[in-house]
Amino acid sequence: MENKEKTEGKKLEEELFNKKKSGWDKATEEEKKIIFKFSDEYIEFLNKSKTEREFVVSAKEILDKNGYKDINTVEKVSAGDKVYYINRGKSMYIAVIGKGKLEEGLNLVGAHIDSPRLDLKPNALYEDTEFAYFNTHYYGGIKKYQWTTIPLSIHGVIVKTNGEKITVNIGEKEEDPIFTITDLLPHLAMEQMKKTLAEGIDGEDLNLLIGNMPYKDESVSEKVKLNIMKILNDKYGIKEADFLSSELELVPAFNAKSLGFDKSMIAGYGQDDKVCAYTALRAIMEANAQEKTAICILSDKEEVGSMGNTGMESQTFDNFVAELLNKTGENRANLLNKVFCNSSMLSADVGTAYDPIYASVSDRTNVAFASYGVSFDKYTGSRGKGGGSDANAEFIGKVRQILEKNGIQYQIAELGRVDVGGGGTIAYILANKGIEVIDCGVPVLSMHSPYEVTSKFDVYSAYRTYKAFFEEA
Repeated sequence: MENKEKTEGKKLEEELFNKKKSGWDKATEEEKKIIFKFSDEYIEFLNKSKTEREFVVSAKEILDKNGYKDINTVEKVSAGDKVYYINRGKSMYIAVIGKGKLEEGLNLVGAHIDSPRLDLKPNALYEDTEFAYFNTHYYGGIKKYQWTTIPLSIHGVIVKTNGEKITVNIGEKEEDPIFTITDLLPHLAMEQMKKTLAEGIDGEDLNLLIGNMPYKDESVSEKVKLNIMKILNDKYGIKEADFLSSELELVPAFNAKSLGFDKSMIAGYGQDDKVCAYTALRAIMEANAQEKTAICILSDKEEVGSMGNTGMESQTFDNFVAELLNKTGENRANLLNKVFCNSSMLSADVGTAYDPIYASVSDRTNVAFASYGVSFDKYTGSRGKGGGSDANAEFIGKVRQILEKNGIQYQIAELGRVDVGGGGTIAYILANKGIEVIDCGVPVLSMHSPYEVTSKFDVYSAYRTYKAFFEEA
């Protein structure tokens, strides 16, 4: 009879080794139902929140329905109060006031809600050989060839000189037209295909095809352009000059959906970093008020360096925390710095998931795997950790304790092999204020592409992680 007793070595192996395993292996049928329901709600939110402005609008609707108030409408705040501040329609800070003093520190989870895309240039509309086009400038790190020959929609705002703001969203409804960027047919692309992927499509050639029908008037020089402007003037009351004060973004027109026969994954545009932003939003909405005040940061401009007054580099977040200090009656000279030095944060940004098709770019022992749980990056940056923050061991130990206490599966990884590349998040900006920070998010396949992929298990793990951190850090 075979001896089923575990050997001493086997027992030690199980006790001492850090064995990685898919979260689906131990998920019960009831847990799977919860994960799938949460993911369906995320997909629905993602499909109506493809830009940073739309994310803020959607988040505000949810917060208003759940008892949150604009901080500008309240004179003072106290334990249990729930407030938010919207920064120019493109970033947002959400707070649940704790029982203790703010100077004892904050529990922060910070994500960004901008994603790589194409932006219209200020002077965008032109005609060439009886085709009308919008001229674009790409935003963030993209592979330019991925943005040709796919359906694109136009989102954003146009602000007229009389102050009227027009919201634009064309290409998402079934009855809407879509737009696209053409590419060269393979029969004539011999020279193009000799180029590297980076050189195959030039940034100046990412021009959006928007029309071909001329305005019927022989005295007009640019008939197709005029016909397009007539359509836009009839619909929105704008003239060509109004594009000068617009922010119009091109994003994929296809919707996020479940991926795979088992529906275990999510495919969709903008999951970097809306998957972390949404889970953080849900977490702060559903977290119970504790001793420390919890704040969810939804920032803009991360994909281009976090600059500008809606990016994390601006002083707007500092002003929000100072306003909380004012309205709790705590504020005094230099207190803001003390608040930050006593605070801790999860920088909620996505990581790269191991892709066996492109295995050579990863160190398999230090990479995140899809469905293995939320992923932590102790440091980001590139080539010698340059340009990123590096979390302290004491803080990582504290975070691990919270996760293991709550039975949340997690992994700690790096962004690719040493010297292969690298990247950054908003982590270093908050760390520079004295806050304890570590990057923590959902592993992603095809990051920065028009159709990114995540695991539903990891999405729900991120939500559980952020909620536990808000309550227990």
